[in-house]
Amino acid sequence: MRQRRLEFSAPGRVAIRRGPLQPPNNDQVLVQTHLSAISAGTEMLVYRGQWPQGVAVDATIDCLAGAFAYPLAYGYCAVGRVIATGAAVTRDWVGRRVFAFHPHQDLFCTSPANLHPIPDDLDDENAVFLPSMETAVNLLLDGAPRIGEKVVVFGQGVIGLLATGLLARFPLAALTALDGYPLRREASIRMGAGECLDPADPTVVARLGGDPGQGGEADLVYELSGNPAALAAALSLTRFNGRVVVGSWYGAKRVALDLGAFFHRGRVALTSSQVSSLAPELAGRWSLGRRLQVAWQMLREVRPSGCITHRCPLAEAASAYALIDRNPEETIQVILDHGP
Repeated sequence: MRQRRLEFSAPGRVAIRRGPLQPPNNDQVLVQTHLSAISAGTEMLVYRGQWPQGVAVDATIDCLAGAFAYPLAYGYCAVGRVIATGAAVTRDWVGRRVFAFHPHQDLFCTSPANLHPIPDDLDDENAVFLPSMETAVNLLLDGAPRIGEKVVVFGQGVIGLLATGLLARFPLAALTALDGYPLRREASIRMGAGECLDPADPTVVARLGGDPGQGGEADLVYELSGNPAALAAALSLTRFNGRVVVGSWYGAKRVALDLGAFFHRGRVALTSSQVSSLAPELAGRWSLGRRLQVAWQMLREVRPSGCITHRCPLAEAASAYALIDRNPEETIQVILDHGP
């Protein structure tokens, strides 16, 4: 049996490697991938060569452990079906639809402990959003939105849209999103934002009650755009004792902030949110498993498959990455199809 694996061979270069696949070990299963999703955030840092030096790939995912170096197989959104098991694994795994945090590969062996059975009431196109939804759930846990608050979300890529979709279910006073691309602004309104504005509009900060020296009217601001320049704007919109949650990972990109003005006297809280762990203050009540179950439930409610804008054969993956890199205004979620 032979398998195909996507590999980042150098910045801006993607190749599909073909090779033999060993049968599963006694304690493993063999998964045939149907779909995998490209992350336009973290994964594109790998594609662009913007991964910061000295940072491990992902110690929380077995198949992504180790230091960053090209060539690299990377990705973490795979949906497929178990087609074979090792001798020590019960046969009832065969035929199950599963999600795996695994790089883009059409056939792979793994332990059942690394698989998440997909609920029968979710199709593959919605299930492939599981990591993004889990991240959105984590963002809300870290931001702790409260009734009657004014919330602003910078960035309406997949993570931003899902966070907006969850925030729209809260009894907020206002929910405003910002994104530079009309396609994403339209999707934001469908997700439940009260309004979605273009951050390039010079009147936006004033329109939202912001002043770089005096703060703004937002109780809670999420920076999810991946653009370091957006963080300064986020701080300028935040009121006294407000919170700014940074879900973006800038990689090797640097951030310049003026923390000597309102930020200091305004007691603004600047918090990082990353899905690999839970905030310590939540650890007594929450676990990664509980958060994952909430993410499954939110997928049922939000049904984000409408955010899929492009579906590309695995063999043509290089064109999919080039599209995201060069024409991001045309994309929201790009999916790789692992069919023959």
